Amino acid sequence: MIITLKKGATQAQTEGLIANLKEKGFGVHVSKGESMTILGLLGDTSKVDPDDFLGMDIVEKAERVSAPYKMASRAFHPHNTVIEVGGGQAGVTPCTIGDGKSVVIIAGPCSVESEEQIMDAARAVKKAGARILRGGAYKPRTSPYSFQGLGAEGIKLLEKAKAETGLPICTELMSASELKYFENIDMIQIGARNFQNFDLLKEVGKTHKPVLLKRGLSGTIQELLMSAEYIMANGNENVILCERGIRTFDGYTRNCLDVSAVPYLHKYTHLPVVLDPSHACGIRWMVGALACSSVAAGADGLEIEVHCNPEKALSDASQQLTPPQFEELCDKLKKYAAVEGRTI
Repeated sequence: MIITLKKGATQAQTEGLIANLKEKGFGVHVSKGESMTILGLLGDTSKVDPDDFLGMDIVEKAERVSAPYKMASRAFHPHNTVIEVGGGQAGVTPCTIGDGKSVVIIAGPCSVESEEQIMDAARAVKKAGARILRGGAYKPRTSPYSFQGLGAEGIKLLEKAKAETGLPICTELMSASELKYFENIDMIQIGARNFQNFDLLKEVGKTHKPVLLKRGLSGTIQELLMSAEYIMANGNENVILCERGIRTFDGYTRNCLDVSAVPYLHKYTHLPVVLDPSHACGIRWMVGALACSSVAAGADGLEIEVHCNPEKALSDASQQLTPPQFEELCDKLKKYAAVEGRTI
């Protein structure tokens, strides 16, 4: 249920109402905009009549929220959430995702393979225009015999790349037991295979770090938003949704990129939306076209895999761009973004 307060409601009146609601056992999420304040009631509101609030002088309206996700709903939070990544660190250039003015490029290799490899990639993606460096230290692989990542050593190499380039870093978390290594990670990625690992989502919700939450391989939009709700309900509202392609009956690409998810999510949720064209198609020459379509659809950011020598990559070799290809793509994306007055 949401309660919209009148424009003239004082802070004392608002705090009094919030205290009263909490006494009745409800959690209260407060969303303040320029012209209104909305109180979102969390808990069992089935026995509460919205009309009971209309007699209060400070209440404009009260209504139930039909969607099962609450904190992620735009009804609870009408204004777009803008998330800063990498702020408050000397030598690191922070960026904001979801401000409506820029398309943030998150780029780097699928896996961190060596110091030379990640440093070369970091320098290359920064030169081309990336704002965040990505790289997998822990890798979920279909085969137990495939390269699983360097683990904690890979995180140390990412930290070294951040120190040199000033790029914030993003890497995937697979287990809550690995969180102790993520203190200097600027954005935690929850991969498609873990998007409904609810125990992991709860732990990430306690970190307050930005979280890039990927849609599952066969996950619905509602399931993605309910996963975001797990993180937010545990205290972390810095969630960025990531569409990375879903499985369909056809197999001509690795997955099928659901570009329509962008306008839909922007309508029904306030959270930023990032698209991953690399995992969507799994084919290097298709990544550029999908990236451009994602920007045209209104994506707040893109996650693109870049490797200085893709043919020798230890994972996802077929979908990673070379630095020259990535630089050419970034130049093209700047033109697409400029059509709607945005920048890369």
